[in-house]
Amino acid sequence: MLFGKEHVRRYQETNGAEGHDWNNTVVLLLTTKGRNSGKPYTTPLIYQPFGGDHLVVASYGGAPDHPQWYKNLEADPEVEVQVKGERFRARARTATSGEKPEMWRVMASTWPQYDEYQQKTDRDIPVVVLERER
Repeated sequence: MLFGKEHVRRYQETNGAEGHDWNNTVVLLLTTKGRNSGKPYTTPLIYQPFGGDHLVVASYGGAPDHPQWYKNLEADPEVEVQVKGERFRARARTATSGEKPEMWRVMASTWPQYDEYQQKTDRDIPVVVLERER
């Protein structure tokens, strides 16, 4: 099973032919700029389309702290996204409290473990909206 750096490499090499479909769901690649290093970091994340945007969840498996990629986009919301062979720039933002319930339902329907992750932590797990630059 693909995971981590190997997942990113295979996804990039095959334009998502390997790595987009994963564990009965779908994955995109999110590239953020390191908030301290300024270097690009690419992370495979489960996603769902939502309107003209894409949703991802900063679950970190229910860990008590946010994942590094989320901290990076908080510092610089300009990101790059790859969905299969399509690459585009986007602006990342955290879903508002009014938006989140519907978006969470969409994401939990594709990855039910998100509900378990939220129960494991006191942290409010963010849903991130990747707004494609138009």
